[in-house]
Amino acid sequence: MSAPPLSRLVEDRRVSVVRDVAAVRRVLDDDPVGSCMVASRVADHGVEPGAIGGELWTRRHAADSLCYAGANLIPLRGAPNDMRAFADKAMSTARRCSSLVGHAELVMPMWRRLETVWGPARDVRDDQPLLALDAVPHHHIDPGVRPVRMEELDAYLVAAIDMFIGEVGIDPRIGDGGRGYRRRVASLIAAGRAWARFERGEVVFKAEVGSQSPAVGQIQGVWVHPDRRGHGLGTGGTAALAGAVVRGGRIASLYVNSYNSVARATYARIGFHQVGTFATVLLD
Repeated sequence: MSAPPLSRLVEDRRVSVVRDVAAVRRVLDDDPVGSCMVASRVADHGVEPGAIGGELWTRRHAADSLCYAGANLIPLRGAPNDMRAFADKAMSTARRCSSLVGHAELVMPMWRRLETVWGPARDVRDDQPLLALDAVPHHHIDPGVRPVRMEELDAYLVAAIDMFIGEVGIDPRIGDGGRGYRRRVASLIAAGRAWARFERGEVVFKAEVGSQSPAVGQIQGVWVHPDRRGHGLGTGGTAALAGAVVRGGRIASLYVNSYNSVARATYARIGFHQVGTFATVLLD
């Protein structure tokens, strides 16, 4: 059998930018928990690349294949061949992204192709249960956990930086002295999406709604002061934030490393259940 014409191969691998808002929203609505990070951007800004900080790619139609490409790559739908085509498109850009994140069955085919050109990742977390909660938490809610006030930014930053270093493995102050990270945290506080328990002016528990779409609030940055771990602050505090998300009419969601048995037990006590499996590839 003769090989297919070269023009056919090029056409099959072509990636285009999606500008059909309605089509994109239908894809996001089909998977509200898994697509929260992208759905939050689309809900606020539409699909124009300049507004959402990246492009939405497809090979044919958004209903068949879709990937967000910005500082991070977030595949949303498609077959393994689509993921490899998206990887090729990403490799054709000037620089590699900071991370890949999304459903493991989409992220890992992309990464296997990208790794051949971009080289090893700083960390590959290929088994992260994606959890959701759509009802009142089972566990006692800590009444001391509340939204952070702007005048508490400096105290909150101490905890946020410690959490970031422990979770991501790098100091968010590197490069610009922490100005960008401070702005990011300040914006979460201003939006009422950073929650904490303070004792004598010090944060002993913190968590944030990092991404918030019309349907889902994705919790991130759960942290307990090292001296207070093992006393239930993480369970009661996370329950407080998750409960606030649910009372606001959204599904509370988060994802966790599979090997973190302590955190997984905490979230199970609150009432979270697994709805999928994420993978995260950290590059920069």
